[in-house]
Amino acid sequence: MPELPYWRLAGVYFFYFAYIGAFAPYFSLYLSASGVAAAGIGVIMALPQLVRIFAPHLWGWLADRSSRRLRIARIGTVIGTAIYCGLFAARDFEALFAIVLLMSFFLSAALPLVEVTTLTHLGEHTAQYGRIRVWGSIGFIAAVLIVGYALDWLPIGALLWIMLAILVGAVAVLMLVPEAPHAEHSHDHTPIAHVLRQPQVVALMVACALMAVAHGPYYTFFSIHLVGYGYTKGAVGWLWALGVICEIAIFFWMSQLFRAFTLRQVLIASFGLTVVRFVIIAWWVDSLPLLLLAQILHAASFGSFHAAALGYVHAFFRGRNQARGQAIYASLTFGLGGTLGGVYAGYAWEQFGAGITFSGAALCAFAGMALLWRKLDDQNATR
Repeated sequence: MPELPYWRLAGVYFFYFAYIGAFAPYFSLYLSASGVAAAGIGVIMALPQLVRIFAPHLWGWLADRSSRRLRIARIGTVIGTAIYCGLFAARDFEALFAIVLLMSFFLSAALPLVEVTTLTHLGEHTAQYGRIRVWGSIGFIAAVLIVGYALDWLPIGALLWIMLAILVGAVAVLMLVPEAPHAEHSHDHTPIAHVLRQPQVVALMVACALMAVAHGPYYTFFSIHLVGYGYTKGAVGWLWALGVICEIAIFFWMSQLFRAFTLRQVLIASFGLTVVRFVIIAWWVDSLPLLLLAQILHAASFGSFHAAALGYVHAFFRGRNQARGQAIYASLTFGLGGTLGGVYAGYAWEQFGAGITFSGAALCAFAGMALLWRKLDDQNATR
């Protein structure tokens, strides 16, 4: 295997997820301070998920046509960063909406193409992927903690400068990553439309979309919810970081988990623990011990859920269907589900408040669990 550009790839993951670590917990606070109503905050915070419905297919098609994946990722990130600068002048909802939509569209080019580049560089040594990807989680944790403490001392407008610095860092590191040759794909003669019509596949996609909807209030209003109960922004950062630390831990422990339990058991348990998590956030956020438990359960609501869901996707979409299967999974779950979750969160928060909003999230997770319990089995599932 040619020399692996480990630190350059790790740097891309670090800056990409550091940007998410600054945007996801704190940009809603910036919007609130700018006078945007709760429904508007929900809509704007859902835009990055909205573009994930269609953007992965477009960027992947362009990259395949040009055979230069990283060139597309660099162009998208540079244009997205330039559009981002418009936030410094944006004041009303319409301007904020347009800028976040456009910048999210172009910034979405980077991660899927970097993922393919990383796996291609690794070749048969894909077991090393986790050693590179973990730097993304480290970047997220660093951002939520540093930005949280910074915003306890600085005005909320400083967030825009911090996020710009992170994006510039991402552009700089992307320029250093070498292209990787395209890998040959194995052939699979099953039409993808036939795969998508299978009841188990439909159940999996719908349930995973419901899980993404359930996380809409969390990603949109969790920080506002905590600040409203008197938590400092530094404490908010630590609570977000705790969830990601537990996510990292469960990824390292996943091989032992899958030796002890089936994919179906892990996936259904993840949905059940998500119900518990959002009920706690809905009604007992003022209890720090219970709130800490809720954040520890991020290991289930994202970590074990995502790993088990990808195991099923890998089993259902084989051969030349694998890349398109992953794109469909991302589009229907994190894209469509995440968009609906953000919009739901905004309107429910404004009309009914935090308790009902997060209870609705728990109900979505319960519906997904019930669907999987009835429709999904372990036949043909790999780990």
